[in-house]
Amino acid sequence: MSQTEQGSGQTLEIPTYKKQDFTSDQTVRWCPGCGDYSILAQVQKTMPEICKELSIPKEKIVFISGIGCSSRFPYYMDTYGMHSIHGRAPTFASGVKVANPDLMLWVVTGDGDGLSIGGNHLIHCLRRNLDIKILLFNNRIYGLTKGQYSPTSEIGKTTKSSPFGSTERPINPLTTALAAEASFVARAIDTDSKGLQDVLMQAAKHKGSAFIEIYQNCNVFNDGAFEGFAKKADRDEKTMTLQHGEKLIFGKEKDKAIILKGGQNGLIPEIANVADVSPDDIPTFDEAADIPALAYLLSQLNELEFPVPLGVFRKVNQPTYEDLLNNQIDQAKDRLGEGELSQLLDQGDIWEVH
Repeated sequence: MSQTEQGSGQTLEIPTYKKQDFTSDQTVRWCPGCGDYSILAQVQKTMPEICKELSIPKEKIVFISGIGCSSRFPYYMDTYGMHSIHGRAPTFASGVKVANPDLMLWVVTGDGDGLSIGGNHLIHCLRRNLDIKILLFNNRIYGLTKGQYSPTSEIGKTTKSSPFGSTERPINPLTTALAAEASFVARAIDTDSKGLQDVLMQAAKHKGSAFIEIYQNCNVFNDGAFEGFAKKADRDEKTMTLQHGEKLIFGKEKDKAIILKGGQNGLIPEIANVADVSPDDIPTFDEAADIPALAYLLSQLNELEFPVPLGVFRKVNQPTYEDLLNNQIDQAKDRLGEGELSQLLDQGDIWEVH
């Protein structure tokens, strides 16, 4: 036993968990080499630390998914969970959270499940600021249904459903989450174990809606989609980890920076050598800025021209939906009493249908 949980006037001993305590007895049925394996391993590895840090027993952790390769996740976690219906995982999770606000809710979805049929549900879950952690696996393809282009596939992507190339402009998961005013927004890569574990822990500690886009390689239907920056050997030069209160500097030698040009014509990002510019010319990143304009700009950077930003883009404290709702219910009870369901159903006009 490691720490205690206070609740209902009782002090409960919480075990010291290990990774295997979150590993179910189910056979993992993803394609060999799939990036989902890495994400699963990092989540299972991080969960014991989350429970320790937040004094949560694993019986209060719930994983809910929709439909897709990623959505098999709840089977492989030794926690409570639900494999729900296509695109509706945030809706199921919302109901569970409102009814049981002391539970820690994790939603696992993909770029198809979460941004196509489930796009509307995702947006409203984020803007309501329910205390739910949403992991969106983005492989830029439909994997479960065997390789059609997805909402995040690039223009011109040749697939079984777009033999002459997709003509649709892809949706950007991060800008969508920022526009929905999610109170926590982050990005990680499936093969970057340290970076992924860090954002998972930060999301767990955050009270409110937390959205993490995870670049995940589908080695069968879209292999190498992130090869240009995801390889460990290239990551220092091709990515930039955002740090609150620090300058936008990257590179193995920390010798490059993102600066903003444009004057009255707008904020135009450019890459500059740190030695060639004044420190004042390099923006300082603020994850809790009143207006997340810089976070939005960084989420829009073209990965062919700029380093790919990783880490936490947005983290602000706001009242959660379930707290506001339950406070409203308590106030109504104080003012009007408990009430009776039968009385509510019987009141008002009655129609007879023949």
